Amino acid sequence: MDANTLYRRWLFEAWSGDYDVLTEILTPGFAGHWPGMDVHGPDGVAEQIRRSRAYFSDIENTLDIGPLVDGDLLAARWTFHGSYQGGIPGTTAEPGTRISFPGHDIFRMEDGRFAEYWPISDALGMMQSLGAL
Repeated sequence: MDANTLYRRWLFEAWSGDYDVLTEILTPGFAGHWPGMDVHGPDGVAEQIRRSRAYFSDIENTLDIGPLVDGDLLAARWTFHGSYQGGIPGTTAEPGTRISFPGHDIFRMEDGRFAEYWPISDALGMMQSLGAL
């Protein structure tokens, strides 16, 4: 699978709730380095995506730049759009509040699949949109 297809499956299928795709696009030893925690393997990633998606409905991701590939590394910029469902401590936004925030993904590829991941997102902007700051 080419890098562009691999990334689009990540952004548009996995983050839309198709967790079965993770075994096709991630290596069994995949390591995701989210801020404050590491997540391992397709099952660990599925759980992390489930937790993230639990706070929002009507999720739509847009691909803004990329993916750009250099050797075994891939980078892309995206924007998350979703309706807040409540539940994040310290927020004052009403459920149903529509928010957007940008982020970047960096992946290391191995044997045609993603082996390692570093997400960078505007968590401060997201929390501001939710009335937490």
